[in-house]
Amino acid sequence: MSDARPRPLAGLRVVAVEQYGAAPFGTLHLAQLGADVVKIENPRDGGDVSRSVGPHFLDGVDPTAAGVLYQSLNLCKRSVTLDLGRPEGRAVLLRLVAGADALIHNLRGDVPARLGLTRADLAPANPRLVVVHLTGYGRGAERADWPGYDFLMQAEAGYFALTGEPDAAPTRFGLPMIDYATGLSAALALVSAVMAARASGEGSEIDVSLFDTALVHLSYIGHWRLTHGHVQGRERRSAHAALVPCQLYRTGDGWIYLMCNKEKFWGALCRAVGRPEWIDDPRFRRFPDRRRQRDLIETMLDAALGARTTAQWMAIFAGKVPAAPVHDIAQALDSPFVAGTDRLQEVAIPGGSFRAISGAIRIAGEPARLTAAPALGADTDRVLAEIGYDDAAIAALRRQGVV
Repeated sequence: MSDARPRPLAGLRVVAVEQYGAAPFGTLHLAQLGADVVKIENPRDGGDVSRSVGPHFLDGVDPTAAGVLYQSLNLCKRSVTLDLGRPEGRAVLLRLVAGADALIHNLRGDVPARLGLTRADLAPANPRLVVVHLTGYGRGAERADWPGYDFLMQAEAGYFALTGEPDAAPTRFGLPMIDYATGLSAALALVSAVMAARASGEGSEIDVSLFDTALVHLSYIGHWRLTHGHVQGRERRSAHAALVPCQLYRTGDGWIYLMCNKEKFWGALCRAVGRPEWIDDPRFRRFPDRRRQRDLIETMLDAALGARTTAQWMAIFAGKVPAAPVHDIAQALDSPFVAGTDRLQEVAIPGGSFRAISGAIRIAGEPARLTAAPALGADTDRVLAEIGYDDAAIAALRRQGVV
């Protein structure tokens, strides 16, 4: 996006007491949309733990910002070191939130009250402040003091039982999707609450938890259980529970995923593979018919698709039959649909750059221009100056170990 055009959230300041995945992923989107995300990190413990998580690090970068995991979640933000456990640090925080729109954290559920991060604690400094609590299991629940992580939520909310082959061990997603979904929910809630606060002059307090998000994302699978007692399990070849064909099929050199989720696509598929007689075959006429014949259709399509490679079928299906090649991560990023487009960006760092995945949200057809995630405390002096601390006061805070 052109630097001359302000992004939609320009003028929104968010104080983020965050680390690792869920909240950083949510505030990453806010930052790419133009919000000033000020990341608060403890100067005594190395800050966000993701800074030190390997195995991959960038060369020639401040060691506190070299972790690729850290960079991927914290592009476009600013970092301030601040010890919130000390009265002097608390005083700095109150001055910071006085000029902010929102504070978000992803601490354990019993920690915000102890650190004074509730709305009751912060509203005297700024009645319009929105406070977003992103926790594992909620603040008021019996598990408020439990540490919560994505894969634990997947396990307990039933996701392991839905993922993988029926005869395999329970399996998690390959990505921390509960972290990501919770972060996005928190970001949506934050922006919505700020809109209300700007209209009313009164802030609010929002709670979003990993566990509740995991439950919500069961969606229709969960409601099948609640309304009809159906307990969905894993389907062969990552198939849809009800729609056929919607699964993996074999080609001449590997796999392809077909997703004929409208009736019209069954006819398009039959014509594309040279089997138009299947269209009116009474065994396959409608979704319920095809579901009963799932195994037979799998055998028939494997045989038909085996005549060509995945790439050849993709060329035949393009725009007519919903289909996708099955890629590994290298193939996904090296695909012509990705590589060489603005879906990837070069992000400047001292002495060079690194490639990063652009944001998914485009404004006027363009993704946000990415800036590298900051070194630990890189913006402390500037942010403190913005809220009224002079050089002498900042130096004193540094001597005291507050920042």
